[in-house]
Amino acid sequence: MRPTKAYRADRPGTVPTLVDVERRDLRPDDVAVRVTFCGVCHSDLHALAGGPEAFPVVPGHEFVGEVVEIGSDVTRFAVGDPVAVGNIVDSCGTCRMCLAGQENYCNDVPTLTYNGTDRHDGSTTLGGYSTEYVVREGFVYHRPANLDPAAVAPLMCAGVTVWEPMRAWGVGPGTAVGVVGLGGLGHLAVKLAHALGAQVTVFTRTADKADDARALGADHVVVSTDTDAMAALADTLDLVIDTVSGPHALEPYLATVALDGTLCSVGNLGPVELQTMAVAIGRKRYSSSGSAGRPATQDLLDFCGEHGIVADVEVLPSRRIETALSRLQANDVRYRFVLDLSDV
Repeated sequence: MRPTKAYRADRPGTVPTLVDVERRDLRPDDVAVRVTFCGVCHSDLHALAGGPEAFPVVPGHEFVGEVVEIGSDVTRFAVGDPVAVGNIVDSCGTCRMCLAGQENYCNDVPTLTYNGTDRHDGSTTLGGYSTEYVVREGFVYHRPANLDPAAVAPLMCAGVTVWEPMRAWGVGPGTAVGVVGLGGLGHLAVKLAHALGAQVTVFTRTADKADDARALGADHVVVSTDTDAMAALADTLDLVIDTVSGPHALEPYLATVALDGTLCSVGNLGPVELQTMAVAIGRKRYSSSGSAGRPATQDLLDFCGEHGIVADVEVLPSRRIETALSRLQANDVRYRFVLDLSDV
């Protein structure tokens, strides 16, 4: 086994503390990654507040680092390579979803980076709030060396989550994209849609985010409570990406979707209420998307490397993990916290 340091919570409602843990010895197709930076996602907050059956837990599923060792069968990576890892670290590899490059929808349930079940030994996966991670070669990604590594980390969750629907619905020049919410996911959606050549409209509840939205690449900013402004956008947007994490009314955003257009929810993945006529009038679609498959993930990193796109982050020493979690809980971040593991 490989000893490493990790931030682990042993019961619900507690802040992870630094402890000794063990990673598995490398299998032939494994890569050992020295973790340098790990993003802090809202999913981490949910996990830390979860039921006792989910503990102990080491959170963290968007991280970057360097390869420190490779298994005997590894061919795509060498020691010293800059890499990134996201929220999925294995899948069955044989179902229709996996064969289509959609490992995120694996019919046999993908293995998550933390609180997942290892497909070989049945152990529970421990996340990226740690100094090292051991992962199958197929779920390690080449990281553009020209980008700030700390700011790349959130691309592996927030970035891929908004990227996949953009690729699926063909966002590019001549398309009109709406983005609901300007948080960790939303700010990356704006940057990426703008870089793809789309006209971008940001929906926000308060006008004070207008300058930020335009600086990120938005062409238009609409306050969602302004009924006249919302009505002026009726039937105009090809794709609206809704990044809001809590329950909210969908009909106002569906009203802005054009004929045969789509409203895609990537924030709130729980139950929703929807009036059928809001979809029927205009042959509109309501869809959802979660994470991304392997091809789309590397595609995103390559695109970001070409266009110089990274997340807007606030980097904190890992020993200030309690500050990061408490401020994230209070939505006091613009737009993503990243832990620097060099202090461990």
